[in-house]
Amino acid sequence: MMKLDFTPAAVLFDMDGLMIDSEKAVMACWLEAADIHGVTLEEDLLHAMVGLHEKLCIALLRERRPDLDIRTLGETTDRLYHDKVEQGLPLKPGIIELLQWLTDLGVPRAVATSTRRERADQKLHRSGLIRFFPIVVTGSDIEHPKPAPDIYLKAANLLGVAPQHCLVLEDSEPGVRAALAAGMTPIQVPDLKPPSPEVIALGHRIVGSLTDAHTLLRARYTPCEQGA
Repeated sequence: MMKLDFTPAAVLFDMDGLMIDSEKAVMACWLEAADIHGVTLEEDLLHAMVGLHEKLCIALLRERRPDLDIRTLGETTDRLYHDKVEQGLPLKPGIIELLQWLTDLGVPRAVATSTRRERADQKLHRSGLIRFFPIVVTGSDIEHPKPAPDIYLKAANLLGVAPQHCLVLEDSEPGVRAALAAGMTPIQVPDLKPPSPEVIALGHRIVGSLTDAHTLLRARYTPCEQGA
């Protein structure tokens, strides 16, 4: 793994696919909704939606599948997914350990998720992750979603930390591009969609798990810094 060359003053977290194992559930709901309405959705189309803001997902669907009633399909998917979130979605391995460690160190943290505010709050409260985050920025809070840098710049501003001193943990290509555009250092922990050659060429750090990301961070926080 490529070591970190700075000690982050803040760590910003994506939510879906990074902290919460939700992408599989979303895809399953789209497929179930398609079945209910007697249509089909291609797997590559669903993968292309990973990490995108809701309105970008709708735009992609309209472009790729103009034959579908996207509004009705989306409403059915949303109802199915709401129920899954209420039942509780699993967390990604290592996330609680990482967040508790950063909390104990006093490292500022924020969520920066493309998910709309209502759904993001639902997920963070149902999962219990909300206790680790004084700042949550959602897709409802910015004009230009990922891969634009707006959401990360807003999160850094609310934390009072300069972008170049922020580390970002992301699973998706749009999120990585947003972090880089914000002048931040991303570590990518891919979920369902492996990084494309174009994403790998960006030269950022890509690790296999949150535990690996935790290892990179531990190497930057010396015992002296922990006691500061």
